Amino acid sequence: MAKKQFKAESKRLLEMMINSIYTQREIFLRELISNASDAIDKMYYKALTDEQIVFDKENYYVKVTADKANRTLTITDTGIGMTKEELENNLGVIAKSGSLAFKKENEQKDGHNIIGQFGVGFYSAFMVADVVTVISKAFGSDEAFKWESKGADGYTVVPFEKESAGTVITLKIKPNTEDDNYDEYLEEYRLRAIVKKYSDFIRYPIKMDAKGQRPKEGSEEELEEYTEEQTVNSMVPIWRKNKSELTQEDYDNFYAEKRYGFDKPLKHVHISADGAVVYNAIMFIPENTPFDYYTKEYEKGLELYSNGVLIMNKCADLLPDYFGFVKGMVDSEDLSLNISREMLQHDRQLTLIAKNIKSKIKGALQSLLKDEREKYEQFYTAFGKQLKYGVYSDYGTHKDVLQDLIMFYSSAEKKLVTLDEYVSRMPEEQKYIYYASGESIERIEKLPQTEIVSDKGYEILYFTDDIDEFAIKMIMSYKEKEFKSVSSGDLGIEPDADEQSSAEEESENKDLFEHMTAALGDKVKSVRASKRLKTHPVCLSTEGELTIEMEKILKAMPNAQDVKADKVLEININHEVFQSLKDAYATDKEKLNLYTSLLYHQALLIEGLPINDPVEFTNDICKIMV
Repeated sequence: MAKKQFKAESKRLLEMMINSIYTQREIFLRELISNASDAIDKMYYKALTDEQIVFDKENYYVKVTADKANRTLTITDTGIGMTKEELENNLGVIAKSGSLAFKKENEQKDGHNIIGQFGVGFYSAFMVADVVTVISKAFGSDEAFKWESKGADGYTVVPFEKESAGTVITLKIKPNTEDDNYDEYLEEYRLRAIVKKYSDFIRYPIKMDAKGQRPKEGSEEELEEYTEEQTVNSMVPIWRKNKSELTQEDYDNFYAEKRYGFDKPLKHVHISADGAVVYNAIMFIPENTPFDYYTKEYEKGLELYSNGVLIMNKCADLLPDYFGFVKGMVDSEDLSLNISREMLQHDRQLTLIAKNIKSKIKGALQSLLKDEREKYEQFYTAFGKQLKYGVYSDYGTHKDVLQDLIMFYSSAEKKLVTLDEYVSRMPEEQKYIYYASGESIERIEKLPQTEIVSDKGYEILYFTDDIDEFAIKMIMSYKEKEFKSVSSGDLGIEPDADEQSSAEEESENKDLFEHMTAALGDKVKSVRASKRLKTHPVCLSTEGELTIEMEKILKAMPNAQDVKADKVLEININHEVFQSLKDAYATDKEKLNLYTSLLYHQALLIEGLPINDPVEFTNDICKIMV
């Protein structure tokens, strides 16, 4: 029996595949079962074109059998089988796919498609086996043949006896080494887990013998072992069923079975697309944030299937980062896969699917916001920060997608509101969308800067997340209304009679404010009379794009630069403290400097900013007590 050599390029490809193409050894079982399913599909095609062939689905299956004693794993199918020539052509020349050739000769019929594209999956068996034996009998042939190989050295093909059409692949599993445990591929529980993970939705039964114990007949105490053949896979995936057949409980059970989360999903999206690209998808909006969601360890992505076979556990390309919380799966027959069928080629089909998925997720969230507000607020509490990061990222590229989905706490409504709801309530004379930033709602409510805006009856949005102001800077305006911080130098509020008199008072006390500005040095840009304070004596405002809250956030970052907002110390000239300032300016400049320092530090504390020299501050307090 002469051993035949693989073609030189096939030999190199086989060596490369065994060592590097596949990232996980367990993938070999997926590939062999996929090939077996292809073989049954080919019988189905023949039955469609030959009236003499009756395709009885009960007779077609794949069986996986482990023999620990002999260290063999056998995969049997009742498909179309192979002739001697096909064994040599399909298995002797790596990367020549019999499935691909068959597919070109036969147009897709009745939703059946053949997954094999490259003809390399079979050779993944050598990652776990020293010897691979293939016994096959082609449908309609009287002869059967045995193909056998120990790897890159070559293969043999000899006649063999086999009763019915189909293929039996037997792997002689490698012995364990210090680093590798090959015994796991002989364990029933492990094989079942691999089948469920990758091949659960193959359309034909995948059978295994299950061992168990039961009471011996005629005895209640004595047990006997028995073996029972069981179908391991589900066969019909939920995403291929009509939506009208499915209940919410079916979707919830699928979410739990796939271990997408321990919570219940707030909403599901079921897509059956038949347009430019054909695919099915089921996606879920979770109820709770995963414990590692805002860490580097979290992996976003949807499960990706090609014709029911799991190709990728996390396909990140299907989801934009800002929708990274979505769980679910996509199944398509139109994907262009790479040689190992583990990764996608970046092509038009993938781009089309991702674009459609993004649109469907946004639509689902808008529906939740409109029709199930309580659920949406629950979702937003868990994942709203992610949407705001999405607005900020990529220089605001995604703001049009996300700006109608983001919410902020409202001073008027005392709950979360959308930007659209805010703008719809704005008085005609209101020029800006006002917001205030702080560590919490309680802290913001006490800010002196909110007084004049609140007195005008204008609603204020409360920004309590670090990302809020940065995101808003990217949006810039919503429905032609710009955003304005209550700490901004110019609030765009028309002065009333009292404010006009304050402006006159500021002009009269110009020298006083210039002295206070000089006393504070580079700590503030200027000291001026406030147009926003009503009852509080002092506050800080800012000029320019960088606000005080943004300064705090940027300084707290690793490797932070010394960024500073242009601060203005505002004095309430209608407060009795102002009279003390004027008196000190007239009689005791040293006391004025002391008052100025105290007011500045008071303003810092109100803003939640650190005091650079607490000892100096406490000494100043003691000075006014003496």
